[in-house]
Amino acid sequence: MEVSFLGGPEPQRGVGVVAPFDFALDRELWRWVPDDISLRVTRTPYVPVEVSLDLARLVSEHETLGEAVRALGASEPEVIAYACTSGSFVGGAAGERAMCEAMTRAGEVPSLTTSGALVEALTELGVGRIALVTPYTESVTQSLEEYLGEVGVTVTGRAFLGLTRHIWKVPYRSVVDMARQAVVGAADALFISCTNLPTYDAIPQLEAELRMPVLSANQVTMWAALRRLGAHAVGPYQALLLDRPSTPEVPALPRVEPLPPVAPVSPAAPIGPVGPVGVAPQGQTAPSAEPLPEDTEGWT
Repeated sequence: MEVSFLGGPEPQRGVGVVAPFDFALDRELWRWVPDDISLRVTRTPYVPVEVSLDLARLVSEHETLGEAVRALGASEPEVIAYACTSGSFVGGAAGERAMCEAMTRAGEVPSLTTSGALVEALTELGVGRIALVTPYTESVTQSLEEYLGEVGVTVTGRAFLGLTRHIWKVPYRSVVDMARQAVVGAADALFISCTNLPTYDAIPQLEAELRMPVLSANQVTMWAALRRLGAHAVGPYQALLLDRPSTPEVPALPRVEPLPPVAPVSPAAPIGPVGPVGVAPQGQTAPSAEPLPEDTEGWT
């Protein structure tokens, strides 16, 4: 088959992704990505530690991230995202900023993290109070709450699974059940943490049921990375992905010249008394009403 007339594949812009060694949801990340952009994914080296604060620190060391970012450099990404929530909040707000700076130096391209992308998304939506869902243990969940408190976000309710492994195997039903438990109090949005927790298909259902924006770790990561390229993440019925046009400027009204004074008018002759509708004044005969047409089909 002759295909030379096609001219080859369209150019692809690149988003580099650094993920933890146990990340298993590459396909989920791709679902937010438009066709003209490719993901270039690499993983941090394996360490024999279960999901915990210790693991979060190990997979976010600057030396580890620098090596991963330099490996991605051969594929020439235009932006690099560190796709790990716990690894990017475990050092607090200052640690997250330092992580972005280290990755930017190593790769010489703009860099971001999942936790930083979450803050960016909450700011975009004007959200200051959230319900929180995590698959983590209580200590890791508490560390996330502390990070959010640093950046001015209040957690109004939470639910967590207490898992230390195989997070990518959690079904949507468990995610939805946790969300219902977490949404108490005056939350403005729901955040589902952990890039290894499946969320893509659960987001529209939860937004419809809870009547609030629902954010997830993978969603905000892809949204923020694509935003750096001037591109838009794709996905059905997700409040974060909706266009929010800026408030249009109201044009100034034209100046209206005052009207010239009007000459006084002599009073008109008085109007006689008028009876109720359909009733003539005393001594007069009310006109008869016109009959309706016979064909009134379709009238209501």
